[in-house]
Amino acid sequence: METLAIVLLGFFAAGYFVLAGADIGTGMLLPFLGRTDRERRLVIASFAPFFLGNEVWLIASAGLLVGCFPDLEGELFTGQFGVLVPLLVAWVVRDMGLWLRGRVGAPAQGSVPGGGRAWRAVCDGAVVCGSWVVSLSWGRLLAALFTGAPDTPATGLSAIVAALAVAALFAAHGLGFAAVRLTGLPYERTRRLTGRTRAWQSFALTGALMAALPLLAGLSLPLAASAADGTTLALLVPALLLITPLLVATQAWTWWTFRHRVNRPSYL
Repeated sequence: METLAIVLLGFFAAGYFVLAGADIGTGMLLPFLGRTDRERRLVIASFAPFFLGNEVWLIASAGLLVGCFPDLEGELFTGQFGVLVPLLVAWVVRDMGLWLRGRVGAPAQGSVPGGGRAWRAVCDGAVVCGSWVVSLSWGRLLAALFTGAPDTPATGLSAIVAALAVAALFAAHGLGFAAVRLTGLPYERTRRLTGRTRAWQSFALTGALMAALPLLAGLSLPLAASAADGTTLALLVPALLLITPLLVATQAWTWWTFRHRVNRPSYL
């Protein structure tokens, strides 16, 4: 049961980095990909159908960590408190920017002329800043996990380099996703950076690297030693095995339904 729990944790964590990394990375590049309000709406529309479903993988990872690896969870959440708080705050800020962008401050709701444009600029800033802080926070957290010390935050030059490197990988993954999803001028801007590489090839390569991040971090952690007792695992692991195919099927259906390139803005 311990082995199954470890495999499931790695599966959910890798799934989160691959799937959510795409929308986070695209959000990081929003000012570059979208130069006008309509273009930015088009960029947001490229990941709008996915971002909430992608976040479910992080919730599943956190829930599995709490239930199946309580000792490690305690060390991680206590020792990395200063890293997790900015990550969670940025996550909320980013999602608020996405949800509220087209719902508050529009002239039709009685705001002053131009208020809608100003509000959308604020929300776009929330999406961009939130995406960057999330990616940088993951980089700093992974820097600590790679050392096998989940209870000690990474500091110094190594933490800075790791945070910047992981953020760059998030951005590259988002660029690959944008090349698969966008049309028009935003798409042409992605091709300036991806070059002659086929869009799906670039996205698949960065996806493999994103999946490797949590898996490599997990190799440095004492997962087996911190696993819950056999009775707890015997209760939780079978339940997770039943839920996992449903999660995968739902995710696959969403990506298949919205597989085509976007050519007009969404409600966001």
